[in-house]
Amino acid sequence: MESLAKTKILSIGLMMFSVFFGAGNLIFPPALGQLAGLNLAPAITGFLITGVGLPLLGIVAIAVTGGDYTKFIAERVHPKAAVVLLSVLYLTIGPLFAIPRTGAVSFEIGIRPLLQDENLMFGQLIYTLVFFGLTYYLALNPSRIVARVGNILTPVLLLFLVILFAKSFASPLGDLLDPLGNYVVGPMLQGFQDGYLTMDLLASLAVGAIVVNAVKDEGITETRAIGKICIIGGLISVTLMSLVYVSLGYLGATSLSVLGIAENGGGILSRVAAIFFGPAGNALLAIIIGFACLTTSIGMASACAWFFNDITHGRIQYQRVLLVSVLFSLVFSNVGLTELIRISIPFLTAIYPVVIVLVMLSLGNRLFGGRTEVYRWSLGATFFFSIFDGLNAAGMQITAINLLLGEHLPLYGAHLGWVVPALLGALLGGMLSCAAKKEKEVEA
Repeated sequence: MESLAKTKILSIGLMMFSVFFGAGNLIFPPALGQLAGLNLAPAITGFLITGVGLPLLGIVAIAVTGGDYTKFIAERVHPKAAVVLLSVLYLTIGPLFAIPRTGAVSFEIGIRPLLQDENLMFGQLIYTLVFFGLTYYLALNPSRIVARVGNILTPVLLLFLVILFAKSFASPLGDLLDPLGNYVVGPMLQGFQDGYLTMDLLASLAVGAIVVNAVKDEGITETRAIGKICIIGGLISVTLMSLVYVSLGYLGATSLSVLGIAENGGGILSRVAAIFFGPAGNALLAIIIGFACLTTSIGMASACAWFFNDITHGRIQYQRVLLVSVLFSLVFSNVGLTELIRISIPFLTAIYPVVIVLVMLSLGNRLFGGRTEVYRWSLGATFFFSIFDGLNAAGMQITAINLLLGEHLPLYGAHLGWVVPALLGALLGGMLSCAAKKEKEVEA
């Protein structure tokens, strides 16, 4: 089997970490920690499953399918399904949620602490106009400077965080308090859902080809060898991400008695940095995260524009898609970070299960011979029931259906009602496929 030097595998693992480690992800574990309190351990475990483990599986799924996931979905499900699903993914990690979040996070951490309440709306508008104006200009003229700035900022941000974490563990702001809300009874399940907010599983399908191509550029062409390297590199990335998330969760959990419940994790991180290091530390954090968010925004806006340019075979110009994406992001970013997170929860609750099942089926493709019926029935059942989870998360509850499904469908009350239907759909699809195969053999 083909292999790579350990230093190359380490480099790929660090690259995977830099791809997934966005400044926006820093805001969710502290918020989880505040509410989980003494139940931090099970809550952060659930968060790591969806926020770290599933993105790794997404990368591996793309690796074992040869790197072209669009073709794979088209063959296993349907060509139109591939276009629709990947379009939704790119819109999600693009102008609908992820790109606006970069502007909102950098404003929340860097600029908001400097403004009076009466100036917040105007200040955010001015900031986001500049932020997304730079995004558009630099994405129009993509160059290596963006990658280089990102490569410099990620280590600097990590160094700052290591110092911040060391300080928080050595001199905690306060004690862990009793859990609140859903973290009282089901902390692990709530943490599992919180991991959706990172959107890293969705991103793994969109950017996974980058990792596969990086491996191929090293002369590795055998699919099995590519998969093995991606797994090892992914474990390196997972380890680093887990350490960051656990530390952020602890930082948030020990801050509640001093800061009170914050609107979002951005405010927690900003205020803790100010307490530990003063205005200078807060300013440094703001600058680092501001530029980190900008490079992320540029990368995602460019990727989204290229995708829609590609699937329309050039009929929609890259520049036009980029402009629309940036304008949408500008508008959505100004609803505020807290509101943006609130709006995204129902959508992610509905779409995430479909992607989870797709990745799991891809990994087990050989076990059922890649039968189309298995994919279609399992994904169809998953999507049908995940819609109700999304409606419930949005507060649009249909009482009669909730009572019926809550009584007869396992895990429905935990927003995991799609799990059993996904399994039954896969089983039914396999049975129908086998029956159709036998019927053809008889006719022959």
